[in-house]
Amino acid sequence: MSQRIIPIATQADLVRAQQRSDGQRLTSLPPLSLYVHVPWCVKKCPYCDFNSHQSPESLPESAYLAALTQDLDQALPLIWGRQIHTVFIGGGTPSLLSAHALDQMLAMIRARLNLWPDAEITLEANPGTAEASRFQSYAQSGVNRLSLGIQSFNDEQLKRLGRVHDAKQARDAIEMACAAVSRVNLDLMYGLPEQSTAECKDDLRQAIAFGTEHLSLYQLTLEPQTVFAKYPPTLPDESVIEQMEEAIDELVVSAGWQRYEVSAYAKPDAQCRHNLNYWTFGDYLGIGPGAHSKISFPDRIIRQARTRNPEQWIQAAQRQDESHITEQRTLTDDDLPFEFFLNVLRLRNGVPLSLLTDHTGMSVAQVQPMVDKARQKGLLSVDQGTIAPTALGWRHLNELQTLFLN
Repeated sequence: MSQRIIPIATQADLVRAQQRSDGQRLTSLPPLSLYVHVPWCVKKCPYCDFNSHQSPESLPESAYLAALTQDLDQALPLIWGRQIHTVFIGGGTPSLLSAHALDQMLAMIRARLNLWPDAEITLEANPGTAEASRFQSYAQSGVNRLSLGIQSFNDEQLKRLGRVHDAKQARDAIEMACAAVSRVNLDLMYGLPEQSTAECKDDLRQAIAFGTEHLSLYQLTLEPQTVFAKYPPTLPDESVIEQMEEAIDELVVSAGWQRYEVSAYAKPDAQCRHNLNYWTFGDYLGIGPGAHSKISFPDRIIRQARTRNPEQWIQAAQRQDESHITEQRTLTDDDLPFEFFLNVLRLRNGVPLSLLTDHTGMSVAQVQPMVDKARQKGLLSVDQGTIAPTALGWRHLNELQTLFLN
């Protein structure tokens, strides 16, 4: 027997639809975060498709900070008067920056933006660039969360992944980070070349033993335009991947962590606030080479992308003519359902349905047919005003998300 579908549109949806017809899309703006991209790495990893570039012998910190200042100054009219809830400094390898450069960056940001007093300020770091004095200095400048790209504690796997650190450096870096800040995230990968389930479990046990509060776990995938895509290594087959994922869930949950997002585990109240803002379709301003932004206004939502090449971005940003922005578009009603559900369905417990209207201006009635189809397939649940993927939907997340493509 097919599932009986109960419409979830209400009279309030009709009121909101009338507001939209009068040109008003949002009655209030979502929370706003800041993302800062630092594009340089010691070397490019063969699996990486992020906007990262091998660093020159001497980082152009002064030119980078000057361009970053111009980039932010030109963006200020888009977000004037709004508070910043979180800051994320990502890359690349931001921990390549000197303590002085990082301090200048955060001082520049504070001088221009209204940061919440308890704003989460995260910096990504690699163990290969870790120094205790630098982590402590970052913390003194205001960084209160470090995210370490560990990937594995197996020296042979680290070599295969092209990492610049070994297992001992990884362990040392975790201890340094925990001594410097109260919140530490560890990035691990599984499904590595020729990796066994036992090796995967060993990596995880070592990570859990440090007692940090957050863990990001990613399956290695062969992304286009990477060295691994051109010269693919031998990866575990699907049955082994399933064994790894079952072992991961069992080990992490037994250690008192909750899987709150597809790739993220945390102890209670230790979720990454910056990423939660992404996954609940909040706003974010991205500055730096290749950074992306999503910014809401009462009558529209825009997306931006910046020049990816560091040298070209530095030159363009300093011209102060917005030539460093390579793309800007306004999201349409055809875009919004997929954009919204692409993010919120990554969250295990889902979100209130009211968030759809609050953060997109769309009424529930506008996505009712898509929601009905997902529920009929058993991929989506709607319970007491909350929409969430089912266990089946989470296992087939790509299929679920594509149901919201218009």
